[in-house]
Amino acid sequence: MKKTIITVVGKDTVGIIAGVCTYLADNGINILDISQTIVQEYFNMMMIVDTSGTSKSHSDMADELKALGEKIGVLIKCQREEIFQSMHRI
Repeated sequence: MKKTIITVVGKDTVGIIAGVCTYLADNGINILDISQTIVQEYFNMMMIVDTSGTSKSHSDMADELKALGEKIGVLIKCQREEIFQSMHRI
């Protein structure tokens, strides 16, 4: 299993989750865990996904999700799990 951490942050609008989840489903990426919250009018979502089912490289997926975020008005970032864990180790 190849895990990736996806974060989505921005002003809350209709369709953010649908847009991100549609991209993931269309590319064979499985959602393992998801957490989302809205604080006042700001949307925040963190997902852990399994990217072993996609033919996309991590770089291509990250670039495409970043472009999707720009289209729907949010910031989307992707990090490989091992890099995320290394960055947050004490």
